[in-house]
Amino acid sequence: MRYLLVPGAGGRAWYWHRLLPLLPDATAVDLPAADPEAGLVEYAEAIVAAAGAADGPVTVVAQSMGGLSAPLVCDRLDVRELVLLNAMVPRPGETGHEWWEATGHADLMTGGLDPVLHFFHDVPEEVRREAFAQGEPPQTARPFEDPWPLEAWPEVPTRVLTARDDRFFPPDFQRRVAQERLGVTPELVPGGHLVALSRPAELAESLLRAG
Repeated sequence: MRYLLVPGAGGRAWYWHRLLPLLPDATAVDLPAADPEAGLVEYAEAIVAAAGAADGPVTVVAQSMGGLSAPLVCDRLDVRELVLLNAMVPRPGETGHEWWEATGHADLMTGGLDPVLHFFHDVPEEVRREAFAQGEPPQTARPFEDPWPLEAWPEVPTRVLTARDDRFFPPDFQRRVAQERLGVTPELVPGGHLVALSRPAELAESLLRAG
């Protein structure tokens, strides 16, 4: 089974660099996050391009904002499983901007957003330094402006992995959204929002167990 790894906001394939060596056949996707003209269609094109011409089944793993674009490739690739990892779960016609209010997430962030507190609190110090040395990855608002284009969720098996210590998308929040929108109860995994950076071995174990 091949794994196609779709990052969240900022679109950097680097996010997956600690997980890649732990999976037998995996490709990390770079998304056009800095392109002000790139919307969800262009993000989906980037995912398909990263998959290449290789035939055979693939598991698509989508982190955070990757939940908006990863489902769009399920009719173009032989996707045997879609894994949402601390991911946004959109509804047909809903924009990414609308998602925050529609899910009630905006009410969770009344105290403001702190990168270390919400994202890097459990990431090893050396990995955190490497991330910060690269600078904040650019992310345009363009893909959040597109209404989610599918009429329904793709008819592929979908798993939701929720990190126990996620402070940006807390487990109770993720559980409610997944159950309301997909009828799926998430599986808990160790780590925070950036679990592929903080707990790659445990994440790989969860992915391989089903794959």
